[in-house]
Amino acid sequence: MSDALGGATARQVEERFPRKLRMGMVGGGRGGMIGAVHRRAALLDGGVELVAGAFSSTAERSLESGRDLYVPEDRIYGSWEEMLEAESRMPADKRLDFISVVTPNHVHYPVSLAFAQAGFNVACDKPLCHTVEQAMDLVRAAEENDVVFAVTYNYTGYPMVKQARAMVENGELGEIRKVIVEYPQGWLSERVEADGQKQASWRTDPARSGIAGAIGDIGSHSENLMSYITGLQIEALCADITTFVPGRPLDDDGNVLMRFTNGARGILQVSQVTVGEENALKIRVWGTKAGIRWEQENPNYLYVVSNTDPEKIYKRGNGYLVEAAAAASRIPTGHPEGYYEAFANIYGAFTDTIRAKILGKTPDKLACDFPGPRVGARGVYFIHKVVESSASDVKWLPYNPPV
Repeated sequence: MSDALGGATARQVEERFPRKLRMGMVGGGRGGMIGAVHRRAALLDGGVELVAGAFSSTAERSLESGRDLYVPEDRIYGSWEEMLEAESRMPADKRLDFISVVTPNHVHYPVSLAFAQAGFNVACDKPLCHTVEQAMDLVRAAEENDVVFAVTYNYTGYPMVKQARAMVENGELGEIRKVIVEYPQGWLSERVEADGQKQASWRTDPARSGIAGAIGDIGSHSENLMSYITGLQIEALCADITTFVPGRPLDDDGNVLMRFTNGARGILQVSQVTVGEENALKIRVWGTKAGIRWEQENPNYLYVVSNTDPEKIYKRGNGYLVEAAAAASRIPTGHPEGYYEAFANIYGAFTDTIRAKILGKTPDKLACDFPGPRVGARGVYFIHKVVESSASDVKWLPYNPPV
């Protein structure tokens, strides 16, 4: 690739690009919550169009879902295998620029691997796959086939999360000493999966969800948010995971103590049985100079505390924010932005990188600010290490991710 995009925003890149990027989806049909979020996020800035998909595990439901979305019927597929075969034969002016994989966890690996090996750019929901070995297969497939590969840890797309990260990187907090990240939910406090609740059914099924329940579903988000903001590397961890609801085969609550390579200490706690909680993801980070607090349910504010100054509140959309935080906002200060926009920022960086690749240019730093397959692989390793630690009699297990 040649010269850089030079700090152009997503919209500026689109103005210089002759067409919209062509998107395909695997999953995300009728009744799927997260698929609709991915679609709206990817299309939010106007530079992407949905042109193909295998939207369900049955051909009939895929066709119905594709019609709902006004996808041309000749590009609505009954299976992802059929989609891969047909789209691989498409001429360059019709071929997909990327696919979005929004299936339950057990389908992530075969679909992402096959499309990456065929040269398609991939955006895959988290967690990346079931095993560390599978994750490393996907890392290799992305790198060997020169595809752009994103893992949609969407919380890192919030403007004030990017501001927090920059403050840590710039030394405004001093040396980091303590991190607490928590994610309480209450929606699985009863065994709703037994009544056929779709989202609960697959998340509590080891065959589809994987080795973990709450730790895989929201614990992986929490670890990623912590790592993104602080840049800290886990050295060892001590975990205790629990299944409170009788008859449920996977954990619905987890607590993890962490030691970091710089000497800092951390606590990660997640639960899906904390009655009355919705999506109360929160992170607090303290250094030798100051501390910060950010809450996902109130995402447009970042709180800064110290022993010497009054508490400060940084607000989304203001001119005093760092470039990454400013670029992640679409509307003036005082107007709330949230979940869809954060998701869209992940897709925006991912698709800006694809555009740069097509144009033969090197993407700039902002365009590269999205979680890639190596981040996804570290997330899978974290899930497995927490489960291993909880089952072990050893107090502290060393932490050595493969990437």
